[in-house]
Amino acid sequence: MKRFCLEVSGDFACYTRPEMKVERVSYDLITPSAARAVFESILWKPAIRWQMRRIEVLRPVRWTSVRRNEVASVVSTRNVITAMNEGRGQLGLYVEDDRQQRAGLFLRDVAYRLHADLEFLPARAPNDTLTKYAEMFARRAEKGQCVNQPYLGCREFAARFRLVKDHAAEPPPEASVDGDLGWMLYDIDFDHPNDPRPKFFRARIERGVLDLERMEVRG
Repeated sequence: MKRFCLEVSGDFACYTRPEMKVERVSYDLITPSAARAVFESILWKPAIRWQMRRIEVLRPVRWTSVRRNEVASVVSTRNVITAMNEGRGQLGLYVEDDRQQRAGLFLRDVAYRLHADLEFLPARAPNDTLTKYAEMFARRAEKGQCVNQPYLGCREFAARFRLVKDHAAEPPPEASVDGDLGWMLYDIDFDHPNDPRPKFFRARIERGVLDLERMEVRG
């Protein structure tokens, strides 16, 4: 495995709590799955896997309340199946007829340092090496290249990122972010594709640092 560190920042972020049914209310900081998605947006291949190890909060937690117009429904699964089988069907949604206003409690002015291990799966690419993918990621991250634009929870909240080469030379985490943040979503378990299940962990942050290697994950 090879460890990498990214500094990620943005004007707004929303890591929605799943227990909130209608309104979008964010966790206090980025979730491990959202952090992993930032690395995957820069480089993802079938032969590699990203494992989040550490999250450092670089700015105080700030909130903002926003009211937005959203579409109230999704395209019917039955209509999609019909369109696939018959080559025709109604897949459109008209925003003017299906608009509703929802409030959201979002984070603002966020910045994190994300530490992740790049794991190589040789069974999926016998002729490749860990070094190949590590160099590929470092080259792309240093140039600011990505497969798709990284985002902070919601796609409209684009993220800026840079590769951190020398972690010791960086400023310390935000010490005011400290304590037990309660249960937080860790990831979705897709071992059973027909019954994906969320996994949670108790998020205890110490002086701006969330050490994921010490966390106990529960299904």
